[in-house]
Amino acid sequence: MIILTCIILGFAIAATGSLSPSFLNLTVVKFSLKSGRKSAYYLIGGFATVLFFQANIGAYLSSVLMKNSEYITIIQKIGTGILILLSINFFRLHFTKKQHQKKVDIKKSRAYLHGIGMSLLNTFAIPFYFTTISFLIGLDYFEYTLLNSFYFSIGSTIGSFTIYALYATIASRIEHKLTYIATKLNFIIGCLTGVVGIGNLLYLI
Repeated sequence: MIILTCIILGFAIAATGSLSPSFLNLTVVKFSLKSGRKSAYYLIGGFATVLFFQANIGAYLSSVLMKNSEYITIIQKIGTGILILLSINFFRLHFTKKQHQKKVDIKKSRAYLHGIGMSLLNTFAIPFYFTTISFLIGLDYFEYTLLNSFYFSIGSTIGSFTIYALYATIASRIEHKLTYIATKLNFIIGCLTGVVGIGNLLYLI
């Protein structure tokens, strides 16, 4: 029962996180349209492989933090500074004139490795899992053990793969909508990180 609960929690959290438009979703759509759905699945496999380890790291960090509450204030201060810097950077990216980049063909045989590389650039994955798992631990819905973390990560891998595969399947229908959202993505993330960063700063003061 505990195993099933961990898998379901991992699936639900990863699926929810993967639903929101990001450069990973956009890459899946473009890759599916350009190289075919089958190649996109290999790309998604690369995403999911890295997310498995990121979920494990997030779970471990959350357990350490919950057991050592004296470090919370220090981490909050560091996190607040990082959020504010990220907010400034995203606003800079949004308002900077964008240059058209040339499309680069990616061989199908390298799709998996390309997926791993892009997923490693996803800097929000570990903080996302860290935050959500800490929330679950606080509500007594999740108890950290190596096995629980392993099963949670399996669920998160399946969840992220499922959502990204869905994006690849309906790529032709959502290409234009997702592309439009992507042009506003830096501004949206800048606003979100800025609000959270300022909120944390006021709380610490």
